[in-house]
Amino acid sequence: MNILVTGSNGQLGCELKKRTALLANANFFFTDVEELDITKEDDVNDFFKRNQIDFVVNCAAYTAVDKAETEQNLALSINYQAVSNLAEACSRYNSFLIHISTDYVFDGHGYKPYQEIDVVEPASVYGISKWRGEQVVKTLEKGIIIRTSWLYSNFGSNFVLTMQKLGSSRETVNVVFDQVGTPTFAGDLAKAIWKIIPQLTDWKEGVQIYHFSNEGVCSWYDFAREIMQRCKLKCQVTPIESKDYPTPAARPFYSVLNKTKIKQRFGLSIPHWKDALLEMLKNQKTKP
Repeated sequence: MNILVTGSNGQLGCELKKRTALLANANFFFTDVEELDITKEDDVNDFFKRNQIDFVVNCAAYTAVDKAETEQNLALSINYQAVSNLAEACSRYNSFLIHISTDYVFDGHGYKPYQEIDVVEPASVYGISKWRGEQVVKTLEKGIIIRTSWLYSNFGSNFVLTMQKLGSSRETVNVVFDQVGTPTFAGDLAKAIWKIIPQLTDWKEGVQIYHFSNEGVCSWYDFAREIMQRCKLKCQVTPIESKDYPTPAARPFYSVLNKTKIKQRFGLSIPHWKDALLEMLKNQKTKP
């Protein structure tokens, strides 16, 4: 089977590249904007026509949450229009689309883990752009949307790498304690995707939405403290309220995701976020 991974230089794309051995009898096309600009409809159609794509894992996304408030057109171009191009090509060439979305489609005013059927109310331009991308995928005859949260890895820019850098250069760092969710190690999501794909070959369930993050719950403050402790950094983490750290884009105050549906449907066992962090850090130490 031929598998196209878009946005392959991002965190999830890089973790998928590392784990191709988990999927037998597959031919991979790892592309980023240099190889395939998915905002260009003709380029997408031509790529599908030439390569007979069976599965698409769309990791491409505009993820600069705050910049999106002033770069709305760019956010919509990547998170909505590009998804539309992929969806149209998948429909035309009978390909299966796996689309990665976000907890930011919720307003974060809930008090219990969000299920896939819960009302979507994005509170930021980024969240709106990702929600519009989801709407496009839902028009297909077959596909899945995987919403995730607080993604991190040894690649790109993310909270763990930022805390490591700050913890090595500062004595103290302020982190919000009133935003609660669950970190997700991109390596665990990558493993899940490669495990899911063989179960999609005779799919008769239309388009389904699933939630995936690591297990457990924490605040950004809790997460930062754990990072400092595990990395043996002496930087003190000070808890602050969100109002003391204003940002252009609204953040969900509560965005814990209920993962029952994806675990039951695909037989997944998901690590706790603390164990996942240790795994990420272990991989960091063994990097060449």
